[in-house]
Amino acid sequence: MPHTIDTAGDRPDTTGEEDWSELGSHAELRERLGEPWPVVIDKVHERLTDDDLSILARSPFCLLATSDARGNCDVSPRGDAPGFTHVLDPATVVVPDRPGNRRGDSFHNILDNPHAGLLYLVPGGKQVLRVNGRARVLTDAPFFEAMARDGRRPDLALLLEIDEIYLHCPQSLNRAGLWNHGSWQAG
Repeated sequence: MPHTIDTAGDRPDTTGEEDWSELGSHAELRERLGEPWPVVIDKVHERLTDDDLSILARSPFCLLATSDARGNCDVSPRGDAPGFTHVLDPATVVVPDRPGNRRGDSFHNILDNPHAGLLYLVPGGKQVLRVNGRARVLTDAPFFEAMARDGRRPDLALLLEIDEIYLHCPQSLNRAGLWNHGSWQAG
């Protein structure tokens, strides 16, 4: 059941919380989930493969996850024409920053904590590509010209030195019916 908002204090209504059971340890989590299949562990890699490059070339959208020095998290959408992520080498990708709301939450976070994650989707596709690593915010580099759009170079770009990459199981997309137009609600 979704939480309701207490408009007086803007706190979620946690009535009945005393009846909740909370997970308490890594051991308990492993006991509940079981051991991951070896194929799941074995698919994690540190360098972009041809399959990864294919997804990056087709993806017009990713989510950027960051957190500040205190661990406060942010997830921000990034999008552009398919292939907008610039592959610098098999262990480094660059995401150009396009004009938006000017908050810069992700960039503020990266200045304090370089750990970041990217999650790529291809409309209609079943792959979800996760790329985790250490990020830097660039203000210029020779490859900015290659990331120009409509004749305009980006003012900033996120460079991610890859620590790990893997394809997620498509079950979340299947369960959500994400690409099933019939499941979409007008909003």
